[in-house]
Amino acid sequence: MYRLPAPPRGAVAVPRGAGGPALIAVAHGSRDPRSAATMAAVVADVAAARPDIPVRLAFLDLSTPSVDEVVDDLATQGHTDVIVVPLLLGNAFHARVDLPALLAEAGRRHPRLQLTQAAVLGPDPLLIAAVADRVALSCRVPPLPTLVTPLVPAFPGALAATTDPLSDAPVGIAVAAVGSRDAAANRRTAVVSRRLAAVTGCPTEMCFATVEPSVDLAVDQLRARGAERIVVAPWFLAPGLLTDRLVAAAPEVVHADVIGAHSALVDVIWARYDTSVATELVLSA
Repeated sequence: MYRLPAPPRGAVAVPRGAGGPALIAVAHGSRDPRSAATMAAVVADVAAARPDIPVRLAFLDLSTPSVDEVVDDLATQGHTDVIVVPLLLGNAFHARVDLPALLAEAGRRHPRLQLTQAAVLGPDPLLIAAVADRVALSCRVPPLPTLVTPLVPAFPGALAATTDPLSDAPVGIAVAAVGSRDAAANRRTAVVSRRLAAVTGCPTEMCFATVEPSVDLAVDQLRARGAERIVVAPWFLAPGLLTDRLVAAAPEVVHADVIGAHSALVDVIWARYDTSVATELVLSA
């Protein structure tokens, strides 16, 4: 049985300590081994956060194990309830078409196994704060104060406390995402840039690795707005060929790290899981 994803609703209280449905965290996959290694580290942290719940990593393409392999293995082990969390930042083709098709077919193979697809990660405030942390680290700024309460725009002031001689230079942030041929999808992604500006207090420009506007155009726009110190903030979970492309396109500026194995990502993954479990409880009541 396959259920469509439930929309994210923030923190949801669910029973803890007595186990629960297994969790499959489904990443995109890449030919670059750094990507799979990063996602394995993320999922290891996810599993460590709740050791009473079985947690597995699967990939949509290019990396192993596949979604089919992990689902089949869990079914063989006797699991009857699985929450599938897409480790995807956008609700695009992979989340809306590819993964549902895979899970629907898996449900036909294993009719006693309930597969529930959770919502994508999306521009969650915790992930925006994680990107701000990566930017701060790239500038040698102390991390922003907290990830569990609304963040204050203290980022530029924190720059003045560093020992870097450029720390008093105005900072601009180029937020770089994959990009899509769908202009509407790119406009939805641009909310990340606006939210990061609100969190950091720095001017931001949105750019993409595969479509316009490009990272070099974003850098030029930030300089035109008065920024003297540019940081490229990748809206990516893991490094790979596209983040390398961004570095090659703008080698003269600082490039922050990807989100990677950040505690905020772990929290968001469990929030998507909890929302799906809560939805299951409602539907079965």
